[in-house]
Amino acid sequence: MRFRLALSTIFASVLALTFVATRGDAQPDTLKQIVPGVWFRQGDIDHKGHCNNVIIEMADHLIVVDANFPSGARLVLEDAKRVSSKPVKFVFDTHHHGDHLYGNPVWTSMGAVTVAYAGVAEEIKRYEPKRWKQAAGEREDVRELKRDAPEAPMKTFTQSPYVMEDSTRRVELHFFGWAHTRGDGFAWLPNEKVLATGDAVTNGAYNYTADANVGNWPRVLAQAAKLQPRYVLPGHGAAGGKELIEGQSRFFVELRKAVEQAARSGKKPDEIAASIRLSDAVKNWVGSGLKAQVADAYREVTLNKPAGDVQH
Repeated sequence: MRFRLALSTIFASVLALTFVATRGDAQPDTLKQIVPGVWFRQGDIDHKGHCNNVIIEMADHLIVVDANFPSGARLVLEDAKRVSSKPVKFVFDTHHHGDHLYGNPVWTSMGAVTVAYAGVAEEIKRYEPKRWKQAAGEREDVRELKRDAPEAPMKTFTQSPYVMEDSTRRVELHFFGWAHTRGDGFAWLPNEKVLATGDAVTNGAYNYTADANVGNWPRVLAQAAKLQPRYVLPGHGAAGGKELIEGQSRFFVELRKAVEQAARSGKKPDEIAASIRLSDAVKNWVGSGLKAQVADAYREVTLNKPAGDVQH
């Protein structure tokens, strides 16, 4: 079974924080205040399949980044109630994968509005309900919703950025292009310099490339980097700074270049995966998913189309 499925069933007061790009800092199921009124909750991807979440406090409500799986959504809601008495009014789905979106019904049942870039809804039409049914066969929290398909975001946008603003804070929802998925969204707090990335950036070997555009991924991250964030809150793994964007981008540049060179010499994906050597600068992103990532990059360079456009 592909890497992502193993990880997440298809899809996974002010604190003085020292951010470094290493999984050694990972503390699943913990909540940290990044700046006043903004909290980062690191989900337990390895044991529960949960993504990370961000809780953003506005004047009279909260915004949550990513719906998570249903069980993850409930944990986030508990933590949101711990830090604020304000209701969750909006939930931003950064992309369509189950660990980031399948919890939508948990949030909407309590009155929240789910929001996403229009590409997320298009991806749902492309891949569902097959993936939902597969997840329901493996996860009790999905089964117990008694649905035949995932709940799509209630509101979508095409113009980027989509702005959510009140007297206390400005939140911008950005789309920079096809990277991890065709619908990747970023939540940007310009005044606080906080960027929530979904799975366009991870801190660790959590990259799933089957729905991706590996060649375009670094270009998307270059656009995100232009925001000059101080705090980068990834879809999986510990929070960090701009080094996460830089490292993630370099990983995909090195991966695609190495695969392309090997393919030109006649090597096949299995041979490439067995012999590929990436620099120590990107070792944080190298893990058990490398074989699948090599295969996806190989399809891109040999078929001249994004991995997500190739049936496999």
